[in-house]
Amino acid sequence: MGAEAAALAAQIANAIKASGVVVRVTPEDFQRIIAKTDKPLVIWTTGGFLSRNYQYLTSYKGFAFFTKTGMPLELSRVETIAADKIWIPG
Repeated sequence: MGAEAAALAAQIANAIKASGVVVRVTPEDFQRIIAKTDKPLVIWTTGGFLSRNYQYLTSYKGFAFFTKTGMPLELSRVETIAADKIWIPG
């Protein structure tokens, strides 16, 4: 059982390394972050089971920032890419 637990822990650690650092922020903080960027790029998608939500992802200073909201964000002067799905670990 100890070897299986160690293998599982190694798999989890490798998944975290592969996904990098993702910081979950409020929608307001997300908009402040993209306002600091000269040419922001935002990946977005919709999700939800019973109610629709909007998910956004951007990069700033080597970190990935993610937010989820019930209403779409106003994104002016932002390059956007629509994704089929955004998967965030944990």
